[in-house]
Amino acid sequence: MAGGQGTRLFPLSTAEKPKQFLDLADKGRTLIQLTYDRFIQVDPKAHFWVVTAAEYVPIVQKQLPALPADQILAEPEARNTAPCIALACWKIKTKFPDANIVVSPSDAFVSKPEPFAQTIRKALSFTASRNAIVTVGIKATEPHTGYGYIQKGEKALGEIHKVLAFKEKPTRETAEEYLRQGDFLWNAGIFIWNADTIEAEFRRHAPSIAGIMDVIAQDFFSPSEEDALARLFPTCERISIDYAIMEKSENVYTICADWPWSDLGSFAAIEAVTGKMIPQSIKDAQDAYQAAKLSSNK
Repeated sequence: MAGGQGTRLFPLSTAEKPKQFLDLADKGRTLIQLTYDRFIQVDPKAHFWVVTAAEYVPIVQKQLPALPADQILAEPEARNTAPCIALACWKIKTKFPDANIVVSPSDAFVSKPEPFAQTIRKALSFTASRNAIVTVGIKATEPHTGYGYIQKGEKALGEIHKVLAFKEKPTRETAEEYLRQGDFLWNAGIFIWNADTIEAEFRRHAPSIAGIMDVIAQDFFSPSEEDALARLFPTCERISIDYAIMEKSENVYTICADWPWSDLGSFAAIEAVTGKMIPQSIKDAQDAYQAAKLSSNK
C-alpha cells in the first residue's frame, strides 16, 4: 500500500511526494524500495503489487522499474485501506486464483530483513492451507502511544497465536499497563492470508465492497478497466481494513515478531533510526503546519 497524504512529516514529506518515496532511513534507498527489497528476500519469485494514488504512479514506475505496469494499481480516489486491499486482492486472484498474499504498508522501516523474511515465510506457510488471517505483531519494547496494539491469546502454532483483541493507540498509562501484562504487541499493519480467505471475509463482513469489486473485476486486464475503476471504486464505503474485517473476523491470528521495526511516523522516529538530528527549522515548519490545520478545522 503506497498512498498517503504526506502530512505527518511535512515539510520532509508532502502531498506531492509522501514518505514512502523518500530515503528517510538514510540507506540510499527510498522506503518503498526497501519494502520491495525485503519481500524479494522473502521469495525472489514473488509477484510484487503496488496500490497507490493515480498521481503517484509515475513515481512508483521510476523507483521500481522492474515492476510490470499491470501490477501497479491506481486508485482514482482514496477510500481508506479496506477498498484498497480488496481491489488488490480481487485483481491478484483473477490472475493467480491460489495466491497466498501479504499486504504491507510501504513506508515502514525494518533494519534486519532476514528475520523479517523468516517471520513472513512462517505466516505464509500457516495461511497456505488454512482459512486464517495472520497479522504481524511486533514485540513491544517501550510503552509507545503512537502504535495500535494486538492482544495475543492461545497459541496456535509456534509463534502464531489467536488474537484476543485489537486496541487503538493508547494513553501513556494504558501503554505501560500493556507492557507490564506482556501479552500485547505493536500492530505493524501487515496482513497475510490466501485469496479465498480474504474474499470470503469481505463477502461476510463487507458485502457492499465485495459486490463492487465483483463488477470491477469483469474489466480487469482490459482497456475498460480504468473507466470501471473511475466509476465504481469511489462508491466504496470509506473504511479501514481494521474496522471492515479484522475486528469482525473469527479467524484472526498474530505472529509474534522480535525484530526492530518502526513506522517512521515522527521526526523522533527518524532520528532514532538514522542517528541524525532533524534541523530545528524543519520541526518549526511542522509545528506551524499543524497549527494551521487545527485553525482551519475550527
